[in-house]
Order: sequence, then C-alpha cells, then structure tokens
Amino acid sequence: MNAVKVVGAGLAGCEAAWRLAESGIPVELYEMKPKKYTPAHKYSGFSELVCSNSLKAARIESAAGLLKEEMRRLGSLSMQAAEASKVPAGGALAVNRAEFSDFITEKLRSHKLIKIINEEVADIPEGYVIIATGPLTSDALSKSINRLVGSDYLYFHDAAAPIVIAESLDKDVVFSASRYERGGEDYLNCPMQKEEYLAFYNALINAETAPLHDFDEAGNYKVYEGCMPIEALAKRGEDAMRFGPLKPVGLIDPRTQKRPYAVVQLRLENTSGTLYNIVGFQTNLKFGEQKRVFSMIPGLENAEFARYGVMHRNTYLNSPEILDRHFCLKKDPRIYFAGQITGVEGYIESAASGIYAALSLSRRLKGLPEITLPKETMLGALAAYVEEGSKSSFQPMGSNMGILPELSEKIRGKQEKYSALSKRSLEKLEDVLGGKYYEDNR
Repeated sequence: MNAVKVVGAGLAGCEAAWRLAESGIPVELYEMKPKKYTPAHKYSGFSELVCSNSLKAARIESAAGLLKEEMRRLGSLSMQAAEASKVPAGGALAVNRAEFSDFITEKLRSHKLIKIINEEVADIPEGYVIIATGPLTSDALSKSINRLVGSDYLYFHDAAAPIVIAESLDKDVVFSASRYERGGEDYLNCPMQKEEYLAFYNALINAETAPLHDFDEAGNYKVYEGCMPIEALAKRGEDAMRFGPLKPVGLIDPRTQKRPYAVVQLRLENTSGTLYNIVGFQTNLKFGEQKRVFSMIPGLENAEFARYGVMHRNTYLNSPEILDRHFCLKKDPRIYFAGQITGVEGYIESAASGIYAALSLSRRLKGLPEITLPKETMLGALAAYVEEGSKSSFQPMGSNMGILPELSEKIRGKQEKYSALSKRSLEKLEDVLGGKYYEDNR
C-alpha cells in the first residue's frame, strides 16, 4: 500500500498520522521544522502548543471535557500525551508543553509505519494526502491551496465576530425581521432605545482590548475597513455605529411599533438554528470585556457565547462550500484537510479533526464503509458545522454545547442539561465504537 502523506506535524497532523499508522497504513509525515519555523513556533518538537498550555475544561459535563473524552475513546495520541505531561490546573487539563511535545514526537518517530520528512511542502503532493498545516500555513502552500480551491474559498481573516447560542437569547426582546421586510425573517434584531445605546457606546469605547498576535508583521498590523473592530468604529464618533452595522432603518420594534434608535442584528450561523453571529461585531476586546459589554445589548443580557470575537491572522477554508463531513475535498476525494485550516478552532478541536479525517481515509483505503459520527457527539457536531455552516459568512468554531442537537426532553437547569447532553453524546459514540462497524478499522 502506498504511503499517505500528512502535511504538518501540529496536533491535527500528528493525530492523523498516528490514527493511520495504528490502522496499518504507512505514513509520510512532512514537517518543515527545524529547517524552517513560522514566527509563532519556537520548539523543534511536534504538536507544539503555542498560545497556552491549557487544553481547557476537564469535566465531561463541559463541551471541552466531552470532546476530550470522545477523543480518548477514539485512541487519541494527544490525550495520551496530556495524561503523561499534565500539571495542576484546577478544573482544567493543562500540560508541560515540552513534555507534551516530546511524548508525541517520540511516539511518531519510533512508529515503524511512519516516516518523518523534515522539509517544507510548497505544492499539494500526489496520491492520498491530509493537509494539516494550521492557521499559519506557509505562503507557498497557501498559493497551491488557493489554486486548487479558488480564491473565493480560502480566507485570510483578521477579525471575526462573536457567536451566541440561540436558546440563551431573550425572546421577549429580540425579534425576527429583515429590513423593509425584504428576504423574509432572516435576522434576529436587538432594538435599542437612545439611553441604552449611549450606555453601550460609552462602555464599548472604554473597554480593554487584547494584545494583537499578528505573527506576519509584528507591530505592523493593518485594520481593513471590511474587518473594522466594532470598538474602533465606535471611536470614530457617537453615531458611527448607527450609520453602520447598528443602523435602525427599515425595522419596527413589535413592542413599541416604532423604529428603534439603534439595532444590533444577529445572523444565523448554522442550519439547525442553534447559533447566531453578531453582525458587524468583529472585535479585539478581551473575552471578559466582550461578555460584560455585549451583554448590555437588549436581549443579550444572559447570552451564552459559543465563541468570542477574535482578531489575528487565520488562514482557513470556506469549508461548507468545499469539504464534506469527513473533511474530504469534494472536488478531489484523494485530498483531506484537518485542523484549524478546516474551520475548527482550538487545540483539542484541531487534534480531533485529525483523528476523524484519518479514520475516514483509512476506512476508504481498506474498502470499508465510511464511518459518520452522529451529530449528537461533540466531534460529530463539529464536523457537521464544518459541512453545514453558513456558506456566506463561515467562521471558525470551537467545541460548545450550542452546536449539539436539542434534547428530546426539556431540562431547565444548565448543569443538568449539559450532563444529559454529555451522557447522550457518549452513548451515541459507544453505539458506533462498540460495533463491528468500527472494529474493522482498529
């Protein structure tokens, strides 16, 4: 059997290489370190944790904890490494970065079916390949991907808006409507009276921003008009937002039957209707400040954030247009993608996508039926988001309870609900893992 080429030895690439090799498939793992580093990377080992040593919450009743448990049951290498290198971190799973990387590096280098090739890949290789090069994909390979998928489907976004969970919105305040009743009720609207707007405006222009992490040209970060942070727009003047994304024209508040002073709009983020993004709210505010300030918006007082807004270089695909649920390129099924380049966001999410892509490819190479993880599992839900997210405004997404389908029964308590969601997820996963369907690929 010809070797599968895995490009990139970050979390996703390492998981993909491990899953394939453990399934009996030879792998060529390409990694340009230590010959060449991105400005973000410093350590020579694989699966380098750049931004933090935390893999987020450990509790299975949390989204991150649930995903990690699913990964363990799928034979995750990074979860083995985390167990071997963990450090005290309260309710989170945190690791010694060097030990974590060294564990994974040694496992891959010593595997008899994995060949390590330390060189930069500038063009997409022939044969079956998993591209797992992350948000800082080299310029040469980015150009190659661009030629393959088309410039309309490869994003280099510097900013993204927050995404909120639909169930957490105040339906007595938020109303559905499009401006001038054009296009149906495509948006949710949060109406503001003048005093509410001014309080929000003053909080926003005085909120604390996060340090920028633009690794391309540190200190030379440029803000583009299309990605203007909402706080930067607000600082242009008291009414700047009201003539921009918060313009109230063409909308009537059902409670007052009058046009509001300003309106914050929410746009559907996924086909199941569980997530909405805050239109025009690209931001560089610290996460805590986003929660504090954006919760001042009428109807969002108790909003749960599936993800906060971010501002950094992030190379990723418009995956709903070009990838299927197994992270396979629709136009060329020999090519898979994994990691943050697919639109999943976060350490564990990237690693998990590598497992899923490799599991799918390994079964194809063995002539076995494709395995599809249920949407009720966290990994299955992430994969579904990658395939079914908004094609016109796709944004990266991390694990969160808002992407899981609703329970059949109504549970009022948040923790009780999350516990029930986690229990259902693991039961659904076991339905797959416990059968011959999966065992054929062990």
